[in-house]
Amino acid sequence: MKAFVPKAVRPSRAKPVDREGLEQAALMKELALRLPHVFDLIYHVPNGGHRHKATAAKLKEQGVKAGVPDLVLPMARGGYFGLYVEFKATPPNDAAVSTSQHGYIQRLTEQGYLAIVCRGHFDAMENIRAYLKLPVTVVAA
Repeated sequence: MKAFVPKAVRPSRAKPVDREGLEQAALMKELALRLPHVFDLIYHVPNGGHRHKATAAKLKEQGVKAGVPDLVLPMARGGYFGLYVEFKATPPNDAAVSTSQHGYIQRLTEQGYLAIVCRGHFDAMENIRAYLKLPVTVVAA
């Protein structure tokens, strides 16, 4: 019978902190408290994140697309049909806007949406409030 020999003790790595996710959750909490009518309509598009390859392939078949902004507010204001927000963490923890994100933002803009990049919870809140101050978009029938 072999004697038990413990493996070398490896120093543990700190788990990465999802600063973007934490800040976006803080934004949603503030919206729920301060602007519940916005909170009722705004939603997150969970296109990012790390997934098993098989799961990623299935989701892609179901319509997941690279570059789709994180948040959608389907409230028409200022001649726009709605607001899309690509949410990034506050600097210096922010990530670069990818080529696919730039492209999707451009295509949304061409379709009559306001699509913006916000860096952090406070920037997003400020931009959402500014958007809400715009006059309601009226669609002629």
